[in-house]
Amino acid sequence: MKTLTVRNITLGSGLPKVAVPLVDTDRDALIAQAKKVAAMEPDVIEWRIDFYQDVLNEEKLAQTAATLRQVIGEIVLLITFRTKGEGGAMALADDQYFALLKFVAKHQLGDLVDVELEHDQVAVKGVLTTAHKNGVKVVMSNHDFEQTPSQAEQVARLTAMADLGADVAKVASMPQSPADVLTVLAATVEAKAKLNLPIITMSMGDLGKVSRVSGQAFGSALTFAAVGKTSAPGQIGLADLRRDLADLKIN
Repeated sequence: MKTLTVRNITLGSGLPKVAVPLVDTDRDALIAQAKKVAAMEPDVIEWRIDFYQDVLNEEKLAQTAATLRQVIGEIVLLITFRTKGEGGAMALADDQYFALLKFVAKHQLGDLVDVELEHDQVAVKGVLTTAHKNGVKVVMSNHDFEQTPSQAEQVARLTAMADLGADVAKVASMPQSPADVLTVLAATVEAKAKLNLPIITMSMGDLGKVSRVSGQAFGSALTFAAVGKTSAPGQIGLADLRRDLADLKIN
């Protein structure tokens, strides 16, 4: 599996890196939470801008991103607008969604930007082009909050992301049984062997928590932890997750 270095972290090498989401709606609460999270030194901070009340005000979005950078220092910043259809907090028309992502990339508001696979492929490629032109890396993602796709389907989606030129490929799904969790883990092993980019996989909810701590063994390069508020079901507290990852470390 190819690695990706962003600032001071390398995805795909050693223990899975840990990201913590910021989901506050207003600037002051967001910055306060960012200070709290930054003090705990996660590898990545994910700003979920679909929660941010001024997300469509470009000036305020850029100003808040600049303040976040001052607060978090050299911690990697991933900026994500999760659409309503994939579990996000706000609905946007596709043209607004892609214009927003291009603005984030063009103005380098973060180190990484998330773009969802299940949209018009020309528009997705447009985000990739803009991001790469401006030195921003792309996490391409797909989320299913209802079920777990088959192993073949998960690998196909990760492969499609790689073929489109993503820097990191991510698939998350909701398990309905222990067998679904095993399906995610098996898909991770297969994709890691097949693809030449870091991958992120997870099985959500309480049932899928084991997938959030076993990334080094199976091949997921990044896992998501919580400091207070969560952005998805099953996220484990940062301190506990770090202990779990250390206990499962493969030397």
